[in-house]
Amino acid sequence: MTGTLIGYARCSTDEQDLTAQRGCLLGLGVTEDRIYVDRGLAGTNRDRPGLAQALAAVRVGDTLVVPKLDRLARSVPDARDIGDSLAARGVRLSLGGTLYDPADPMGKMFFNILATFAEFEVDLLRMRTREGMAVARAKGRLKGKQPKLSARQQAHLVRQHGGGEHTIAELAELFSVSRATVYRVLERAREAGDV
Repeated sequence: MTGTLIGYARCSTDEQDLTAQRGCLLGLGVTEDRIYVDRGLAGTNRDRPGLAQALAAVRVGDTLVVPKLDRLARSVPDARDIGDSLAARGVRLSLGGTLYDPADPMGKMFFNILATFAEFEVDLLRMRTREGMAVARAKGRLKGKQPKLSARQQAHLVRQHGGGEHTIAELAELFSVSRATVYRVLERAREAGDV
């Protein structure tokens, strides 16, 4: 591969580690200072700062190197769009060391198959998550976000507000919550007829 090698790595959560992807990119000849990363961003999200920087860094004759296609994109349209725009700019795409050649029918088919599998994995994950949430909800384990204030604190806040001595901002500061939380507590109390 001639030209400059620009690497890109991505992980979906902040807890995941990029060590293996960095190691792969370094092993493929990308220097540490030319590796762009995104942490905590899904491949289905096209608006990724690291990806934008990597795409901006490549020039004609350069090669964008990614460990695997699913690190670059998680949908067929995004993968095709990125691959086609790189080819149109005269930039090569290396998927784990294998160059993608959009002019080669077999290479194009292989690329599309990899993109389809990447998209399929995301769809399976979404389906399993929805199924797991439905089971948890049916068993009463999925209850949503807990309120910031206990029932007793909410009743005290409503009494304080009813006394007319405190503004919303003062109540928010007094109870260490946002003004929006104070408004929500008061609205719920009005709906329940407690005010």
